[in-house]
Amino acid sequence: MTLRARLGWGLLAIAMALIVPLVLSLNSLEHLYETSRLLRDREFSASMLLASFRERTDDTRRAEDALLFIHDQKSAKRMQSEIDTLVTLTDSLDRYRLGLSANQIRASLDALRGASRDEYEQASAGRAAVAEMISQQRTRPAIASVDSTLAASAATLRGRTRQRVADATTETLNAERLAAGALPVALLVAFLIGLWLLRSVSKPVYELEKGMRAISEGDLSHKIGIEPNENEEFGRLAASYETMARQLAELERLRAEFVSVASHELKTPINVIIGYLELLQEGIYGELSTAQKDILKTITKQANTLTRLVKRLLDISRFEASGGKLDVREIDLRRFLTTLESSFSVLANQRDIVFTVNHGADLPSKVYWDEDRINEVLGNLLSNAFKFTSRGGKVGLTVEYEDNRVAITVRDTGVGISSEQLPHIFDKFYQADNQAQAATKGTGLGLAIAKEIVEAHGGRITVESQVGHGTTFVVVLPAEPSGVRRRRQPAPKLEVVG
Repeated sequence: MTLRARLGWGLLAIAMALIVPLVLSLNSLEHLYETSRLLRDREFSASMLLASFRERTDDTRRAEDALLFIHDQKSAKRMQSEIDTLVTLTDSLDRYRLGLSANQIRASLDALRGASRDEYEQASAGRAAVAEMISQQRTRPAIASVDSTLAASAATLRGRTRQRVADATTETLNAERLAAGALPVALLVAFLIGLWLLRSVSKPVYELEKGMRAISEGDLSHKIGIEPNENEEFGRLAASYETMARQLAELERLRAEFVSVASHELKTPINVIIGYLELLQEGIYGELSTAQKDILKTITKQANTLTRLVKRLLDISRFEASGGKLDVREIDLRRFLTTLESSFSVLANQRDIVFTVNHGADLPSKVYWDEDRINEVLGNLLSNAFKFTSRGGKVGLTVEYEDNRVAITVRDTGVGISSEQLPHIFDKFYQADNQAQAATKGTGLGLAIAKEIVEAHGGRITVESQVGHGTTFVVVLPAEPSGVRRRRQPAPKLEVVG
């Protein structure tokens, strides 16, 4: 699946995961709204109508009292009007289905209408006793029958209202529970989908980043965990990465082969040149003038510089050709350091430089290094320290041990290196501009080789320097490097050769 399709489907799934609980909540709220509407339009309206009916029934009872005692035309009309209003309300109550019999109420109202008419006739004729009897036996029982029917309807309405309120409460709880339950589930699903999208994008990016970092550090054999695939973006990037790594590896192989062949081919003619220069200096081909001898010294000096350069190139090409393999053996550390100290003490005396060596008290008796290679590293650092330190200066070698690692510090009080040039001193063929103070010119390969050897042991080399105050190199090596992968340097920078 392509990255675009993956993102599209993932975002759609997240949207659906969030929309589904929203739809369910809206549906639950719709049920709650419907229940509330029915409660408003039926039970509440019916209760209002019953209250109005009771009020009218009371008005009818008072109208009947007026009819009995006053028995004029106005009270008779009022009684008939109240009865007509009750009939109209009866038609309205019938719509709410409150369990009452509309025909029963109408029959009671018809009886009430006839009784009130007879009561009015008897009362207006002066037969008060007969009118009173009609009121007691016919009119008031008819009104009481209406009241009884309304009471039964009110009880039914109260039951229905309680049930409707309970339904609304249940719907509210259901909506709340649905929202409380569905939302976390939706968020969890959205989070899992987002996590899947993040991993599906970040993991290939991380693999490519790790691969590019390995290539920048010179590890051209690094494999990334992405299968080449022309049908999706990261697969195409993986294929491009593998093609690039193969091409860079081939270029590196050709470069190393060229350096090795060129160095071997240069070695013979340089030796021939130096041989003839020696013969010229010895006067085999005739006596030389003073000017010719000066020129011959200059040529000899440059030939020796070229010899050192070729030797360095051969050293580094052999180290690279072997894949940075080391001949790791057990070394007596104190013997190794004593030998190193003895070797440079003579040079210190010749140049009138104070040379001090400090050994930590807890140094291990044995370490496991490639002795020749480490000797080459420390020899190069000490040689540079003496080379760039003037007479009367100081060179110090300090060795300490901590956490199964040996830290070797080479410190001098020489000319120092500027902060702008310091990051480049481990680049091949790079030379700082302090060469004017050196007795002999370098090749720009010593520190590059030293860094290769130290990192092949699984260690690290760092440098600090200040112009006019000196330079400090620190080499940290494990006492026993095991399973350490060598990090090769990038292709050489041929900017400055000399």
